[in-house]
Amino acid sequence: MHIMVFKTNLEDIGLVHHAGRLLNPMSGIHRWNVDLHDSDNILRIEADPLITPGLVEALLKNAGFECEELAD
Repeated sequence: MHIMVFKTNLEDIGLVHHAGRLLNPMSGIHRWNVDLHDSDNILRIEADPLITPGLVEALLKNAGFECEELAD
């Protein structure tokens, strides 16, 4: 399992729920959360190695969200 961290524009609970409809069905994602109190609306995902940052970014960007992996 690995942890990925992204800067997003998921700025309210409605957007977080919409993103959840995309993330929850993905097998390999064990846990995820969004920090709405952080100015970068940080999305943190715990997932199997088969779930790559590029996959998460593409999934969310294709749905109209901003999503950029943050370096360690």
